[in-house]
Amino acid sequence: MSSSTSMSRRSFVGTALAGASALAFGPARAQSAKYRLRYGTAFPATHPGVIRIIEASEGIKKQTNGLVDLQVYPNSQLGSEPDMFSQVRSGALDFMSTSGVNQTVVPIGGINAVAFAFESYDQVWSAMDGDLGNHVRGEFAKVGLHVLPKCLDNGYRNITSGAKPIASPDDLKGFKIRVPGNPLWVTLFKTLGAAPTPINFGELYAALQTHIVDGQENPLALIRSAKLYEVQKYIALSGHIWDGHHIFANATRWNGLPADVRDAITAALSEAAVKERQDIQSFNEKAQAEMQGAGITFNKVDTKPFRDALRSAGFYTEWKTKFGAEAWGLLEKSVGQL
Repeated sequence: MSSSTSMSRRSFVGTALAGASALAFGPARAQSAKYRLRYGTAFPATHPGVIRIIEASEGIKKQTNGLVDLQVYPNSQLGSEPDMFSQVRSGALDFMSTSGVNQTVVPIGGINAVAFAFESYDQVWSAMDGDLGNHVRGEFAKVGLHVLPKCLDNGYRNITSGAKPIASPDDLKGFKIRVPGNPLWVTLFKTLGAAPTPINFGELYAALQTHIVDGQENPLALIRSAKLYEVQKYIALSGHIWDGHHIFANATRWNGLPADVRDAITAALSEAAVKERQDIQSFNEKAQAEMQGAGITFNKVDTKPFRDALRSAGFYTEWKTKFGAEAWGLLEKSVGQL
């Protein structure tokens, strides 16, 4: 390990510890704050999506002269993502972040997970910071949720396998792949001829180890942190789905805050999200280097044959109907015709 890498890791851990300290002292200093707000997330404490939000909470406190205390609770301390989402809708929790795919209240919230839609991050942020994101945020507003203008990056998902690399749609024929129990994922892999198998994430390592499934798909950072590379040999950089976390607030609570407080929170959380996006990209580069060092073989996937196979099978036509022509048009405005 180089000294610069060692130093960057020490700095990162130091930041994480500082964040943990901020959490520990949160309730004590909250006594002097007029607005005590809670933010829940499933991301672990060392994830950039937590560290940057804690950093933002300190900035908000300073910016508002102690008026606002945003307390951050990582690692599902306040419940699972569906639980926290329900709590924010009911007003029991002020803020939380999760993928639009992880909820069923606003189906259009999952449009970012259309397979092989985003070929680059330029396209992702053009859509999500622009018209498509505005449309999705508007739909969430109709069910009592305010969504902050910038979302966090959860990364592109990639396919791992144990017996052979996945390089073309033919390699997926009969391939038993673990997927989340979501119709977009199941339909995607069924259309490509694979055998999608929903398994709880906590059981995935053992399922790969005992060959209940042949492979799985997740962002690189999660493949590394869950040590899935220990029971897989290949990682195909397929980038088949991009996923992000929206930052949700209870709309009644949000609208009850003074305008200058809302402005300060919006500015700080938006800046945190942009920084977190940069963190994730460097995270992924480190994750790939570390897993290559552990003996994993990577291959870059040509996505065109996959897109062509999905197109000819009617996958995009089906999901255009489900998401609606308006939202689909906004997606294609950023990514081109699917």
